[in-house]
Amino acid sequence: MLAFQIAAFDAPPSLVECAIPEPQTGEILVKVDSCGLNFADLLMANGTYQDTPEPPFTLGLEVAGTIEALGRDVTHLNVGQRVAVFGGQGGLAEYGCFPADRAVVLPDQMSMVHAAAFQVAYGTSHVALSHRAQMQPGETLLVLGAAGGVGLTAVEIGKLMGATVVACARGTEKLAAAKAAGADHLINAETDDIRAVMTSLGGADVVYDPVGGDQFKAAFRSCKPEARLMPIGFASGDVPQIKSNHLLVKNQTVLGVYWGGYLKFRPQIITDSLHRLMGWYADGRLKPHVSHVLPLDKAAEGLELMRTRKSTGKVVIQVAS
Repeated sequence: MLAFQIAAFDAPPSLVECAIPEPQTGEILVKVDSCGLNFADLLMANGTYQDTPEPPFTLGLEVAGTIEALGRDVTHLNVGQRVAVFGGQGGLAEYGCFPADRAVVLPDQMSMVHAAAFQVAYGTSHVALSHRAQMQPGETLLVLGAAGGVGLTAVEIGKLMGATVVACARGTEKLAAAKAAGADHLINAETDDIRAVMTSLGGADVVYDPVGGDQFKAAFRSCKPEARLMPIGFASGDVPQIKSNHLLVKNQTVLGVYWGGYLKFRPQIITDSLHRLMGWYADGRLKPHVSHVLPLDKAAEGLELMRTRKSTGKVVIQVAS
């Protein structure tokens, strides 16, 4: 089979030919149809992600495909079922072995491309807004990086939860995508003063931030008392430092959100969240935004689209021809 692998952190990933793996105890072998790209893939490629394995390894955190074989002790799934799996690696390959307890059986109406784009982005936003921030209807949600993979889902889920959603993104094209996802107000990060706009709107109750840097600082200054700020990631490359005395004076809270971390200590949070999200999808309430679908031999181009911020929503690699 073909796999898009990292041989060393000082070398670019490349397509290599390797043996089809065999599922071990508790695993399933999946014939991969599609793999969703994530910003974490860029970090893993240079060895800076918190869960980066030692090379050689295959990139690709989340996949959708068909079960080809079952490992020992796997009794709740069947060969031939269509599933999505967050494996953490191994998705950019024609076949992969993944933990069976992470597999989610797909609704009949969900395409493989949508399934590959679904778990990390929607899961992160739902766990962040519902479980961590406990956002309430009528609150004001500010989403930074609102046209990215997780940002667009935060806009969409925020509206479903009854928030007034303010979307911040760079340029009119990306803001149009956020508007289509349900944003009530738009901030152009290239030309607008985030703090001034948010102040005119009464301030933020919840800040969802996959960007970091100066945008986080501006959002922080525009928060209401008892606001909750959630660092999701640092696409800007700048990890902001937070002055705790400012949190104290305004009774604010900073809540870290690492979706994949729950798989290690409270996996039921992920399971319950995905069950709710799949139900929303089946009901037509969620519409994944995929700006690019590329073949496996164009995986490097897909990563570059994310690196240069030329994509909106998700980039998906369609492995099956």
